[in-house]
Amino acid sequence: MLASLTETADRFVHTPLLHHIGGKSTPSQSGDAIEVFDPSTGAVLTSVAMGSAQEVNLAVAAAEAAFPRWSRLSPAERAVFLHRLADALDKHAADLVQIESLNVGKAIVNTESFDIPFGNACVRYFADLVQHVAMDIPHALANIEARTHRVPYGVCGFIFPWNFPYDLLLWNIIPALAAGNTVVIKPSEITPLSTLFMMKLAQEVGIPDGVINIVIGDGSAGQALSEHPSIKRMSFTGSPRVGKMIGKTCGENLVPVKLELGGKGAAVVFDDADLDATAAQLANAITFNTGQVCCTATRWMFHDSIYDALLEKTTAILNGTRLGPALDRETQMGPLVSKAHYDRVWQHLEKGKAQGAQIILEPKAAKPAGFEHGYYMTHSLLAGAPDNVCCREEVFGPSAYILRFKDEAEAIRLVNSISYGLANSVWSRDLARANRVAEQMVAGNSWINAHNVFAYGLPYRAVNLSGLGGGVNSPETLLDYLRPQTIARPLA
Repeated sequence: MLASLTETADRFVHTPLLHHIGGKSTPSQSGDAIEVFDPSTGAVLTSVAMGSAQEVNLAVAAAEAAFPRWSRLSPAERAVFLHRLADALDKHAADLVQIESLNVGKAIVNTESFDIPFGNACVRYFADLVQHVAMDIPHALANIEARTHRVPYGVCGFIFPWNFPYDLLLWNIIPALAAGNTVVIKPSEITPLSTLFMMKLAQEVGIPDGVINIVIGDGSAGQALSEHPSIKRMSFTGSPRVGKMIGKTCGENLVPVKLELGGKGAAVVFDDADLDATAAQLANAITFNTGQVCCTATRWMFHDSIYDALLEKTTAILNGTRLGPALDRETQMGPLVSKAHYDRVWQHLEKGKAQGAQIILEPKAAKPAGFEHGYYMTHSLLAGAPDNVCCREEVFGPSAYILRFKDEAEAIRLVNSISYGLANSVWSRDLARANRVAEQMVAGNSWINAHNVFAYGLPYRAVNLSGLGGGVNSPETLLDYLRPQTIARPLA
């Protein structure tokens, strides 16, 4: 049954939206705007202003002007503002669930069980954490009184993708704000709605003007933000191709940068794994958010002895998955986010087939009754050689590639045979073996008997082609946004 939009959500998603700069809703100086679409129907939801370097310059200037006042507040004073924001986000959780589901095409049952509550919890986590971080660390030295003093950097820039706009926003900007920085955000122009609704609430609870600024735009606006000379710290979440360009720019400007990039997660399943539990989680890995998850398991490696049995169990679950519009509470997998991405996924799968991939579950275009113009695609399973493009590169859709292995050494070799290094998992009742294999998988995150494990306080990182410069959701993230400064006085 389709959920009816709340009055607040309905009004918001059907109102033309602008940038938010220095506390004001601001149109583009060029007058440019684009339409935002509903992936479930293909229909236009609203329009948003499209910014350029002009709006980026204004936003950075506003953030610079707000920085002295915001940074001089004590951690406890900033935490008061953040807890007020968390209160407002919780109060409007139902609105946020609908806005995020509608804009991204996420199944509403997933958005209300994970995206919104987990994102809201981030605000309270860092608001509380910052009050317990030592801002001065003394050093025991002969004849020198010395300490490391932690201070915020200044204006921080953020560029976010379209797959988890709400969670990625909060996971990244909240620790920066808690530390005393001001921020300029460029959300994806495809999915900016939850970001702009958060900004509306931030203004209502009294977060000072200019502390949070939003410029909607395409890659040119992102480039202008990453190149701006007043940006003191940069964060980008997205593709390795763009991440490399931003990393190069920040390197030339000597600006610290955090890059959260792509992944091609492996799930290594040994012969003693709980096959029923494993099958359920692997099926969920490619249907949750329609497989548009950078850290999810899309390379499945099954031990020879359980290959057929596990494949049968997983296929049965996938074939029972209900595909439909985002706001239908019976939907388990929604549409892909846009027509352009829908076409990219098809092209990627066609390349894999052309290179000889065995098709276990054929991908098909889907047209749920009444939603024939949405961007729907069924899940798919491919198998074959490990050098296939669909095994080595991100498809970023509801698809997995399956490999066989005979022993532990072969499994580790297959896991580490590609350049990504985001998240892998190992499945076995033998915990000694599971931990041994987890340690040898080259990635920022290795999970045991589960995939996609997130908790506040649990560091989440990346290596190699998947990124660099820190992670999210842990004390390390807060420290990323505090610049260490040595203060010393000779005593003799």
